[in-house]
Amino acid sequence: MRKLETLEQFDGLKKEERVIFLFTADWCPDCRVIEPFLPELEIEFSEYEFFSVDRDDFIDLCSQHDIFGIPSFVAYSKGKELGRFVSKNRKTKEEIEEFINSL
Repeated sequence: MRKLETLEQFDGLKKEERVIFLFTADWCPDCRVIEPFLPELEIEFSEYEFFSVDRDDFIDLCSQHDIFGIPSFVAYSKGKELGRFVSKNRKTKEEIEEFINSL
């Protein structure tokens, strides 16, 4: 999973066809729980580009997009938000798959 580098990159990426942003942080234990199966999700849902957004590096971006819990997922296509799975709760692989399938 590629890592978001700049706010300009975020603005450009969300205008692409299908992009999912994972909001995370190094210190987040629930974020570490989902890490082992993230590569599987990227393969299973290869029609999407996945980007990791470090909450600590992009705190203003998180605030602007109402991301107050991590790990959280927000999907975009052509500048429009397709859906969000945003909460502070631990997420299972099945819950994340269900979210992506619902887009």
